[in-house]
Amino acid sequence: MKAIETRNLRKLYKSGEIEVEALSGVNLDVESGDFLLVSGPSGSGKTTLLNVLGCLDRPTSGSIKIFGTDTSALSDDDLSDLRLHTIGFVFQSYNLIPTLTAEENIEFPMVLSSTEQATRVEKARELLRLVDLERRANNKPDQLSGGEQQRIAVARALANGPKMILADEPTGNLDSQSSGKVFELLRKVNGELGVTVVAVSHDLNFLRHCKRGVVIVDGRIVDDGPTAKWSRNHS
Repeated sequence: MKAIETRNLRKLYKSGEIEVEALSGVNLDVESGDFLLVSGPSGSGKTTLLNVLGCLDRPTSGSIKIFGTDTSALSDDDLSDLRLHTIGFVFQSYNLIPTLTAEENIEFPMVLSSTEQATRVEKARELLRLVDLERRANNKPDQLSGGEQQRIAVARALANGPKMILADEPTGNLDSQSSGKVFELLRKVNGELGVTVVAVSHDLNFLRHCKRGVVIVDGRIVDDGPTAKWSRNHS
C-alpha cells in the first residue's frame, strides 16, 4: 500500500487582493517504508506540502490519500485522529513542552490517545533507549542540548506507533555533529521499524540517508529520483 498518493494538489493563499499559489498541481506517490527528502529553494512550497500531507492544512483542490484513506472525505475530528495515530511530526524548533520532563514529553501523545499510565511509562522508556537518552529522562527541555531535544522530539513522534513521520527541517537548528545523530536516528526508525519518513531539508547531506529525493520549485515538482536534490539549475 502507498503511504501517500496526491493528484493535482493545489494550495492557494490570499494576501489582500493578491492570490499566491503555494502548490501547483503536485502529483506524488510515496511507497510505504520509503525515506523521502523534499528539497528546494526558500518559498518553493516545501513546508506547505508537508503541512497538507500531514493534514495540518487542507488543499484548495486535488486529492490526498494517506495509507489508502482519502483525507478529503474526513471530518476535522477524523483528521485529528489520523494525525494522532498514523502520523508523527518532527519540527525544526522541537516544540517540546517546557514544563514537562523528557519522559513526560514522550508520554504526552499517549495521554491524548488515552493510553494507560503503565503502558505509557513502559513505551516512553523504550523510546528513550531507542534514542540513547535514558540518562536524560528526568531533564526538562532547557536542560537538554538542541540535538538532545530533537532526539526526544523524534521519540515523541513515535509514541503512538505511527506508520509515517513527517519532519520539517529537523536539523535546521543543529550543528553538524548533532545533525548527524538525528540523520542516523531517522534512518534507524525507517530501516529497523519500517516507518515511512518524509523530510523537508535544506541540508543536502540528508540525501545520502534517504532512498529518494524530490525537488520542488514554485509549487511544482521538477525532479524526482534516488539522487534528486535542489541546485540553481532547477531555478
